[in-house]
Amino acid sequence: MRAGAASALLLLVMSALGGCAAGPPLQELDVMEVMLRVPSEKVKIAVTDVLRQGGYRVDEEVDGNLRTGMRQEIRSPWDGLLRWRFGVGKSRVEARVVPQDENSTRLRLQVFHRAKDGVFDSWEDAETPLPQSAANEIRRIKNALRVL
Repeated sequence: MRAGAASALLLLVMSALGGCAAGPPLQELDVMEVMLRVPSEKVKIAVTDVLRQGGYRVDEEVDGNLRTGMRQEIRSPWDGLLRWRFGVGKSRVEARVVPQDENSTRLRLQVFHRAKDGVFDSWEDAETPLPQSAANEIRRIKNALRVL
């Protein structure tokens, strides 16, 4: 093989491998932050109620933040099996409620979503589906507070 043909082949192989060197694209965070003209206790109650209605188990942490477990997909003993093995998506939520003054509150809501395609695949970070998205949860919380 001539030197010119060998170098051209090497260049072709290197350029093909160079395109495979990058990892998968990073998912954008599903975060919403809003300012509400409502006292912080009412906001915390509304967030808890809305998330529980959405199938989440809500826990309040020592610092006052709200954190959920994985969303309950179906109400049966098979829910754990669905999420652990067969489910195509699972999500959890973290909410930070920060009082600004006596009548206004800053709410930061972040949804973490993981998905997989089948039984033998592993869970990976994924884009949040619309019904569980941070924007939809904020909309539901505003509706519960009767705030436009």
